[in-house]
Amino acid sequence: MDEILSVVADCILKAESILFIVGAGLSADSGLPTYRGVGGLFEGILTQEGVPIEEAISKNMLQTRPEVTWKYLWQIGAACHKAKFNRAHEVIAQIESWKPGTWVLTQNIDGFERAAGSKNLIQVHGQLSELFCVNCSYRTTAEELLAGYSKPMDLPPKCPACEGLIRPDIELFGEHHMSSSEETFKILDNAPIDIIFLIGTSRDYQYITKPLYKARRLNVPIVEINPAETVLSEIANYHILSTAADTLDKLWNICEKQLVS
Repeated sequence: MDEILSVVADCILKAESILFIVGAGLSADSGLPTYRGVGGLFEGILTQEGVPIEEAISKNMLQTRPEVTWKYLWQIGAACHKAKFNRAHEVIAQIESWKPGTWVLTQNIDGFERAAGSKNLIQVHGQLSELFCVNCSYRTTAEELLAGYSKPMDLPPKCPACEGLIRPDIELFGEHHMSSSEETFKILDNAPIDIIFLIGTSRDYQYITKPLYKARRLNVPIVEINPAETVLSEIANYHILSTAADTLDKLWNICEKQLVS
């Protein structure tokens, strides 16, 4: 693995623009469970309601049984509230500070990338800490309305202005990508990317595969960091079977040593 790390670190040093595509595995070292894959909370099992987690936190379930959707959103929110960003998030933010052409495309809703300092950020699924009412213009944060998902309360939460349903500003299953991400996607389509990191995700959604196949056509190296092989592994040039925090910390240390030598 040391040889691969050395080669990848050299790619980082030479790159001007880097794209990090990250999923739940990035936050695994923060103590947050992934929902599929190694250590997945719902791998191979159904929720207490007898439905897959994707159905429990879907657009249809929120409309018909909002208390079910909020039950699982609350579990995720409470876990995020107790955790914080880890070394992997820090290294990505440090690389962006060093190389301003760096972008992060995240599937995560925990907000740890922004909290760690990343600015060129595409939050495909939104952020769980941002809340709004489905009936009126009321907007707030989970910290303000729900004490950061830390205190017991009746679910689903109601709007203090109109008694409407409160929901987080995230993309539920069955909904389209966040509109706020669309313009950034267009910018990213035209950005010259020198290397792509695929970290902690195992899904082959189009917004992930599109930049990967473009990179392959242009001979741009793709590095996958994941404790297990995924459906995306065959696209990558380099595979590092390890956790994100450990791997990115090692890569950062190699780059630092190269810069001072």
